[in-house]
Parts: sequence; C-alpha cells; structure tokens
Amino acid sequence: MKIAIVCYPTFGGSGVVATELGIALANRGHEVHFVTYRQPVRLELLSNRIHFHEVHVPEYPLFHYQPYELALSSKLVDTIKLYGIELLHVHYAIPHAYAGYMAKMMLAEEGIHIPMITTLHGTDITLVGNHPFYKPAVTFSINQSDVVTAVSKNLKQRTLEFFDIKKEIQVIPNFIDKTKYSPSFTDCQRSLMANENERIITHISNFRRVKRIPDVIHIFNNIQKKIPAKLIMVGEGPEKEGAELLCEQLGLMDKVLFLGNSNEIDRILCFSDLFLLPSETESFGLAALEAMVNKVPVVSSNTGGIPEVNIQGVTGFLSDVGNVEEMSENAIRILSDDVVLEEFKENAVHVAHKFDILKVLPLYESVYEKAYNRSRKKSFS
Repeated sequence: MKIAIVCYPTFGGSGVVATELGIALANRGHEVHFVTYRQPVRLELLSNRIHFHEVHVPEYPLFHYQPYELALSSKLVDTIKLYGIELLHVHYAIPHAYAGYMAKMMLAEEGIHIPMITTLHGTDITLVGNHPFYKPAVTFSINQSDVVTAVSKNLKQRTLEFFDIKKEIQVIPNFIDKTKYSPSFTDCQRSLMANENERIITHISNFRRVKRIPDVIHIFNNIQKKIPAKLIMVGEGPEKEGAELLCEQLGLMDKVLFLGNSNEIDRILCFSDLFLLPSETESFGLAALEAMVNKVPVVSSNTGGIPEVNIQGVTGFLSDVGNVEEMSENAIRILSDDVVLEEFKENAVHVAHKFDILKVLPLYESVYEKAYNRSRKKSFS
C-alpha cells in the first residue's frame, strides 16, 4: 500500500512514533511518503520505499502568520496525485487532520477518494485542542476523519469528554522496536558520567512546563542526600535555563549533566539506573517506555496514560502530580538495594516488550485495510 504520513518532524513523542511507524511499514513492504516541513529527526535513511516531501511555505507580506495549513493541504494534493497515494495517516488533529480534510475535499472534486486516519497523541487534545478558539476546528477535523485512533485509553476517554465526537476511537498504543535496543554496548562506559559508586538518574523531555522540570531537580536533590548519584538531563526547551539556575542554587552543578537533544537515547539509558517522569500530564509516556526497554525502572506521576505503561510496584512507582517527597522515597527505595534494583530492571524490560512494534503494527495495518476497502466501495458506488 502507498501511504502518506503527516507529522511534526521533531524530537517530541508524536513525531518519533510517526517516523518509527513509517519505517516499520516500509520494512513490511509498504511505500511510505512523509510530508512535513523538515525531514523527521528519526528518519535517517531514505530508500525506494521511504520518501520525504518538504512543505514549503512562501512568505507574503500580506500574512502576519504564514499559512502552513494551506501549504500542507496543497502539498498533500500534489503528492497524492503524483505518487498514487492510497491512504493518508495524519498525526495530530490540528493542523494536520484539518489540512488533510481540505486535501481530501480538493481531491474529491477530481474524483479521487482517499481515506484519512487521524491519530491523537495528547497535546492536540488536552492543551491546544481544548482551547475555545480551536475547539470547533478540532471537533470537525476528528469527526471528518475516516478512522480515529488514540495512543492510550486515557486519551480516548478525555477526547470523548472534551469534544462532541461522532466517530469511534480505537486505542492503538505507542510502541518500541525491541530489536533496536541492545542489552549492552561495548562503549557504554559509566565512568564517563559517574563514579563507580554512584547511581545514574535520567530525565528526557522537551523541557516544557508540563514536564515539571523543577520536580525532577528536587527529587534528585533528595536522592543524592541519601545515595551517591548523578543526574543526566536530556533535551531542550523553555524550562532548561530555569533548571540550570535551580541546580546552581541547590549546589548540584557538579552532579547534574545537561546534554541537550540527542539521537542516541539508548546509549544514554544503557547506563541509567532510574528514570524520572513527574509530568503534569502525559497522554502515553513514550519516554518511560523507552527507558523501560533499556532496563530502567521509572518513578513517575500517575497522570494520563502513564499507569498504562509504568506498572505500580512492578516497573517502578506512581505518585500524585507534585508529590515530590513520595517520588523521592520511592526512588531511594529502588536505588538503595542492588537486588531490588535488578528486580525492577528485569520487570521493566519484560513489560516494555509487550509494546513491541511487531505486536502493534498489525493493528495499524488492519485499520488501513478496512479504511482503504471502504474508500474503494465509495469510489465504485
């Protein structure tokens, strides 16, 4: 099948999932076309089955804000016609489902009927989409999709609560490709990051306020008072400068490493002992899953879809948002004993394998096939 995928090409969870899905589909014999404003960060290689089409937004003095949705819908029409695309999969309700619907309408004028699958990832629903200004457009875009999926049960529930949705929403969880994660690296040298007696704690995010970065710092501060430890902070975002200042105020600068964005997350996680995710909300918690597949237990908040990934007392611990003291106690509980830590590590990788892409990919392929067949029936009716 020839599939066009629209996503944000960034380090965020939705872009990572969309890119990895496209790569996996290509490996299964499908022809995949990514349509976005920049080559996705996880898309390292193009091939005869993986293509990238850049969306250019011409600048005109008339527009205060350049109309990306207009450029995207036009690019989709051209790409679909030129390459004979059979199905469109957009990640994020706005602006992607909105632009996808406009492309569908333009193509229908020429007798071309193409099904559109919309995958909801979280921010498009819980933050942006629920704003009164965008709510009508989000509701319309979801209802006009041929198929709607959500990455967690919690996100499905919140979508139905926030919007007047007429469509059935199918839950297809995020995933990892366990074959890409080696249990150890020959160059995985803990000594580069910490002393032999120190535990290594890691946090990876886009450093937005919703990630509660100060909580990460305070939890680590409590840990290092009881256990020798280092904290590795991976990512970039608006909260990073404040995090660095907080570390300086707490006297932690020699114990915290800020590494910025990285394409080598597995190399960083391979020598980590614990992952911290105290977020205000997470639709799924892909960062936690990536930690778990690298045998890293997780201490997190219990919000959104995280409890569907991080299992209480098995792969780590869950606490109410903002309960820094309990998260600190749970972290120390895991890290204080080598036997306990090893048990949590083994549990983490075991649960993570339940989200392997080989188990999730057939769910998407089934959705594609049903949507494509329905579309063909419409074309001939």
